[in-house]
Amino acid sequence: MELTAYLHPGWAPLIRPAPATRPWMDATPDSFAYRCLPLNIANAHGWEILCPCGFEAVWDGEATTGAVTIRPDDGAQRVPVSHFGQGTITFHIEAIFRTPPGWNLWVTGSPNRQKDAIQPLSAVVETDWSPFTFTMNWRFTRPAQWIRFEAFEPFCFVFPVERTSVEAFRPAFAPLGANPGTQARFRAWSEARDTFHAKLKSEPPRAKAEGWQKHYYRGVDVSGETLAPDHRPKLRLRPFDRSGSPDTPMAPNDDVPEKSAAQVRPQASDPIADRIGPLNLALARREWLLNTLERQRDLAPGPRAIERREGMGSWEFLERYYAVGRPVILVREIDGWPALSRWNPAYLKARIGSAPIAYQGELTGNPEAKNDFKPQQAAFDALIDAIEKGACASIAPCDSDRNKQVLAPLGEDIGSLDKFLSRESPSPAGMLSISPAGALTSLHHELANVFIAQVVGRSKLKLLPASQVGALYNNHHVFSEIRDLEDPALDPKRYPRLAEARAYDVTLEPGEILFMPLAWWHQVRSLDFSVTSTFTNFLWPNDGHATYPSG
Repeated sequence: MELTAYLHPGWAPLIRPAPATRPWMDATPDSFAYRCLPLNIANAHGWEILCPCGFEAVWDGEATTGAVTIRPDDGAQRVPVSHFGQGTITFHIEAIFRTPPGWNLWVTGSPNRQKDAIQPLSAVVETDWSPFTFTMNWRFTRPAQWIRFEAFEPFCFVFPVERTSVEAFRPAFAPLGANPGTQARFRAWSEARDTFHAKLKSEPPRAKAEGWQKHYYRGVDVSGETLAPDHRPKLRLRPFDRSGSPDTPMAPNDDVPEKSAAQVRPQASDPIADRIGPLNLALARREWLLNTLERQRDLAPGPRAIERREGMGSWEFLERYYAVGRPVILVREIDGWPALSRWNPAYLKARIGSAPIAYQGELTGNPEAKNDFKPQQAAFDALIDAIEKGACASIAPCDSDRNKQVLAPLGEDIGSLDKFLSRESPSPAGMLSISPAGALTSLHHELANVFIAQVVGRSKLKLLPASQVGALYNNHHVFSEIRDLEDPALDPKRYPRLAEARAYDVTLEPGEILFMPLAWWHQVRSLDFSVTSTFTNFLWPNDGHATYPSG
C-alpha cells in the first residue's frame, strides 16, 4: 500500500507518524490516561503535518474575510490565511497526496489534542485521482479570544480510508441474547469487574499496574482467550521516505516548539549521533548499521509476519531461517509425541510424584532493573496443583541439574527431531518449562538459537529483531529495563525510543514449534496452563554464548 506526497519545487511539508503521547495525558496522575488503549490507538492512527511557523490569531465575531487577524512571529514564512470568512483560518498543504485506487484521505486535526476557542474542521478527500492540493481549516468557537500555534505544532492529521466501505455496512439493532457468545463473555466480564473493584477496596494494589484490569488492552476476554488475532495494543506507522526528495525537512519526533526551522532541516552533522544524544559515535554508527540492514531486509519479497510452515526439510530450514536468523513456526513436526496427548496436570503429578523441585516465585528487588528471581523449592505434585490454580510460580528451564534429574522420566514422552536437532546432547529431550495461565517471561534475548516446542496450552509471544536493541533499553545482561511491552503503565516519556521498535505477535498453539533466532528479543505470556520444551542442540553451530561480552 503506497501513500505518496508529491512535492512541487519549493514545497517543504513537515510530516511525521503521529505519536501516541499527549501533554495532557502525560500530566494525569501516574499517566493513567494511557491506560485507555482506544485513546492511544487514535492518537497514533495517522500522520501529522506540523505548523511551519508560530503565530497568533483572533476573531472579532463577524462572518467577513477580514474578521480574523493573524499576527505571525518575526521572520515567519508560510503563514496561514483567512479567506473563507465565517471565523476560519486556512493552512495550505504543500503536497499532492496519492493513495491507492478506491482510497481517500481523512483530513482532520490530531485526535485528543484540544485548543481553547478554536477547533479543526474535518474533510474527506479523494486522493486516488485528484491532481489538486487541499487545505486544512480551523474555525473559531469564541470571538475576542487570542489563540496561538507554535512552530512545529501539529495542525493537520491524515489517514487513509476506503471510499465505499462505510456504505457497505448494514446497521441494525438486536437484543444481546441474539449473540450468546458475546452475552456470556459480557456477563463474565461484568461479574469479574465487580469482584475486582470490591477487591481494590479491601486490598489496595501493591503496584500501579495491578490497579486496573487489562483485558481490552491485551485483546482477551476475562478467561484470557484471544478474540482477535490482529489486535493492536500499539501502532507503528512508517515515516515518509525522504530518499526521493532529500532536501525535504525532517519533522521532529516529539513536540519541541523551541526548535527553529533551520534546526530540523538536514544538517552536515551525523544525524544518528544527533538523534541518540549521549551515546558515543562508534555506538551510533553500529546502531545505524543495524537499522539500515533491517530496512534492506524489507526490500526482499515475502511475508511480513512470522510464517507457519509444514513439512520443511533440513536444508531449506538452514538456508531460509537458521543461517539468516529469521523466525519460523513449524507445524505438525511433533504430532507423534506421546506428550501431546498424555501431559495434563494429573499425569505429570503421577509420573513425578512429590519429588522436590526448584521453581521461580515472587520477584525480588527491582524487577525493572534486574529480572532476578527468588529460588524456592516445593514438592512437584503440590507445585503443579498451585500452578494449575494460577499461583505466581513457574518451573523454568535450566533451574538446576537436580531439576533435570527429577523431570527426566518425562523425556520418554518426547520424540526426536532428527531433521533439525542432534541426539548428541546433554538434554536431548529439551528443557521443560511449566507455567500458570497469565505467567510472563519478561523481555529478553537468548545467546543461542532456540526451538520452543509448545506441548500443552498456548503461549502469546512478542518478538523483535536483534536490530531493535537500540530501542529496547537493554540494561542488564540479556534483559531489558522494560519487563512487559504490553504494560499499559509504561511511561512513553521515560521510554521514547520504544515507539520505534518493530514487534511481531505470535500465538503458539499446542504441537507447534517456534524457531527463535539468536539475539531476537521476546517476551512470553502463558494463555493457559502451559508446558513447553526448549532445545538448543541444533545440527549446526550454535555457540554464540561462548564469545558474548558479559562484562
